[in-house]
Amino acid sequence: MWLPLLVFVGLLLLYRWYRQSHILENLSDKYVFITGCDRGFGYLLAKQLDKRGMKVLAACLTEKGAENLKKEASSRLQTVMLDITDSESVSSAAKWATDIVGDAGLWGLVNNAGIGVPMSPNAWQTKADFAKVLNVNLLGSFDVTVNFLPLIIKARGRIVNLSSCCGRLAVVGGGYCPSKFGVEALSDSLRRELRDFGVKVSIIEPSGFKTEILLLEHHLKAVGHLWSNLPSQIKDYYGEQYYQKHVNNVTNHLAKSNPNVYYVIDCMEHALTAVHPWTRYSPGLNAKLFYLPMSYLPTVLSDYLLCRSLPKPAYHLR
Repeated sequence: MWLPLLVFVGLLLLYRWYRQSHILENLSDKYVFITGCDRGFGYLLAKQLDKRGMKVLAACLTEKGAENLKKEASSRLQTVMLDITDSESVSSAAKWATDIVGDAGLWGLVNNAGIGVPMSPNAWQTKADFAKVLNVNLLGSFDVTVNFLPLIIKARGRIVNLSSCCGRLAVVGGGYCPSKFGVEALSDSLRRELRDFGVKVSIIEPSGFKTEILLLEHHLKAVGHLWSNLPSQIKDYYGEQYYQKHVNNVTNHLAKSNPNVYYVIDCMEHALTAVHPWTRYSPGLNAKLFYLPMSYLPTVLSDYLLCRSLPKPAYHLR
């Protein structure tokens, strides 16, 4: 009874693997623009694609980041200064790229730049805290995409947006999860709008990986700053014990970050170079075995499971 089903599933998986194994030819003719190349995923992806022979246009926030990258890459790789929260900077980078790619257009746009702090209970944050994250992770990616879109359509190319498993499941307060939920929605709408232009859109949804965005000292500093500036009434409601438990939770969570960052880089590369790229990639076992399954559970069940590890405020129902 089960044998035909197992054979069918096995053949389906084999077909899926075979279909996804086809890689494009003439990669050396294709231009790719990547944001956030000073360090982390963007830095590593730029070097990896450069080694594959692709023409990489790497956008960095700082001169130092650009210099470090150029030391590690071939002469093909070119860099440009870009602050994705500044529309003039984005427009200037688009004009720079237009002059370089010419009639070839832009094969790949990777919206990689992002920030992760502060992450804390929503009640500890201000509108400015939210806006800082949204401006980079969501609005900045939108601005870059719209400015580069004519070049992508010309090449019938690809857009690869870095989201997060936290774009499927909101596990922490602050602007990070809303920004990544927004990236998911933006990507879905772009994929449908651009389908008839031959443009494909892929979303990368990694779990926690050891990059600068998850540096413990940055998160602890940000949380400490928020706590020290809270109104006294909110502090009393939560209590010092809640704060300490929250710090411990953040510390323990970041300590479990996956060091195998190339899982993410390889997914990005596949989205750019495969004949049939996936719509969504979920690198990391935590993403596949925890975050994604949890996001499909009934709300009452996912709330119960996620709230078990949260600290209890000083003022709460008993």
